[in-house]
Amino acid sequence: MADSGPTLSNLSTESRSFPPSEEFAAQANATEEWYARGADDREGFWAEQADRLHWHQKWDEVLDWQPPFAKWFVNGKLNVAYNCVDRHVDDGHGEQVAFHWEGEPGDSRTITYADLKREVSKAANALVELGVQAGDRVAIQLPMIPEAVISMLACARLGAMHSVVFGGFSPGALKARIEDAECKLLITSDGQFRRGKPAPMKENTDEAVAQTPTIEHVLVVKRTETEVPWTEGRDVWWHDVVDRQSDEHEPEAFDAEHPLFILYTSGTTGKPKGILHTSGGYLTQAAYTHHVVFDHKPGESVYWCTADIGWITGHSYIVYGPLANRATSVMYEGTPNTPHEGRHWEIVQKYGVSIYYTAPTLIRTFMKWGKEIPEKYDLSSLKVLGSVGEPINPEAWMWYRENIGGNRCPIVDTWWQTETGAIMIAPLPGVTATKPGSAMRTIPGISAEVVSEEAEPVGPGGGGYLVLDKPWPSMLRGIWGDEERYKDTYWSRFADQGYYFAGDGAKYDDDGAIWLLGRVDDVMNVSGHRISTTEVESALVSHPTVAEAAVVGAADETTGQGIVAFVILRGNAAKDGGEEAIKALRDHVAKEIGPIAKPKKILVVEELPKTRSGKIMRRLLRDVAENREVGDVSTLADSTVMNLISSGLSEGKSED
Repeated sequence: MADSGPTLSNLSTESRSFPPSEEFAAQANATEEWYARGADDREGFWAEQADRLHWHQKWDEVLDWQPPFAKWFVNGKLNVAYNCVDRHVDDGHGEQVAFHWEGEPGDSRTITYADLKREVSKAANALVELGVQAGDRVAIQLPMIPEAVISMLACARLGAMHSVVFGGFSPGALKARIEDAECKLLITSDGQFRRGKPAPMKENTDEAVAQTPTIEHVLVVKRTETEVPWTEGRDVWWHDVVDRQSDEHEPEAFDAEHPLFILYTSGTTGKPKGILHTSGGYLTQAAYTHHVVFDHKPGESVYWCTADIGWITGHSYIVYGPLANRATSVMYEGTPNTPHEGRHWEIVQKYGVSIYYTAPTLIRTFMKWGKEIPEKYDLSSLKVLGSVGEPINPEAWMWYRENIGGNRCPIVDTWWQTETGAIMIAPLPGVTATKPGSAMRTIPGISAEVVSEEAEPVGPGGGGYLVLDKPWPSMLRGIWGDEERYKDTYWSRFADQGYYFAGDGAKYDDDGAIWLLGRVDDVMNVSGHRISTTEVESALVSHPTVAEAAVVGAADETTGQGIVAFVILRGNAAKDGGEEAIKALRDHVAKEIGPIAKPKKILVVEELPKTRSGKIMRRLLRDVAENREVGDVSTLADSTVMNLISSGLSEGKSED
């Protein structure tokens, strides 16, 4: 990307706009005036947000910024678990539901804040018995069950760092993360439910810890009741060691900069990066963003974030942000189509969910299944809809608004990363007139720019690199054990300006709204035009025959790169997906964006390669498009998808 011209081509346009209703605006948690306060006195603004938490000791200084190292709320002391659990019980809200947990097979549990306090205290006492102390690292690989949240909070209570590893990751991925952080304890389960059947977990974790000398104990939650291998002396059952503990535990206050957790992100090259987050600043921004972006009302809202706790979205918007705000949350263990495709809407109806936060991939899956499925359920409790994980194409945004939100719910499309810790760019639902597909603007207190190769701001109508030009409370504090990699990965690209470079492309429209264009690695250079894969995918999905699309740039002698599209067609279109259908799609893209964006080749496929979290693996599609051997498929939800795509490539139609 570095040699391909100064800015991204800004080709597609969006003129639709949806202001909040007067009724919604009148009761909203944040107002327009917050933007000015956040800009005029940033430190004062963030001190105000930090004051929403309980501090055992007040800070001396809001921010100590020695680029690229930040300390927020210097010398302040707090306990993150106390803020998420105990203080609500102390304030008389012990009987409020913290989690409505719904298991995949249909079992359910209701956990109040008083229940949560008891369970977290018992788990913390158990961890102490197993030798865990402040500063130790604990690996957690669990399904979406309450013990996952309890384990994270027990670690936070003790000042031990958790490293949560997504349940779908391989033994090799778990082993690498345990080794890098030198974890002392692993918390796992006998198994997990996937599509109605128990799947092994303990066998996989046993393989991972066979050669990890730092692991002293494996704490095992019984979930599926399946027989599991057992190592006496090392392995202990959760019900044996946790259940007999006292439900009293005195939390200790830790420094605002005390490490809270490490969360590994897969690097495109080399070993995974252990992103380090600390306590005070992280909790401040996670709680603040949950409060203003979702317009959450404690004791009234019923909130559901559909992410997995193995990802940052689960950390910030299932555990820490919502619990700090005394949310009543829904937590669901399973897949969205088990036992049927209406499972999510059945849960929304059952619990009266008012805030629903999910990923564009899932929204497009719902589109593919058809609007008649959500039509069968009462979704009138919904008030705010959220989107997270990747840019959402306008067509999916409109479908979400019309078919899930009944044309009345504001949609908050959020941009942020594992590294940023919390939401950075998003509309405020009671303030912002939203455009389908745009994350709109930075939230109050946050500052970002879109700049050219030379670090010049591009201004309205221009595209380029998204940078964060001022520090923020929930920012990563480093890569675990690798200061140089931290500086090199995030701060070297615009070192002279002191900008954090997110790795994403973005553009402003003529009104100054921000449009995210995906990873800069996913930008194609076609005859000197730099075109975002996101824009071409959006154009394809806006055609009535297309359910889903993924686009990559493949090397081309004439144009530098040619656009290769992989599309899943809807219903009847899939049956007659011949030359006519493909020509219609190519013409449609030309009409929507311009002739330069016409795909050179369109391949009709039945599925796209996705990770278990729903991200499309474009790297593998690029391998196919350029006739290379397909790379590592271990993180795919279904590795057979690539065989189907590779065998079908010869049928793809290309431009004459």
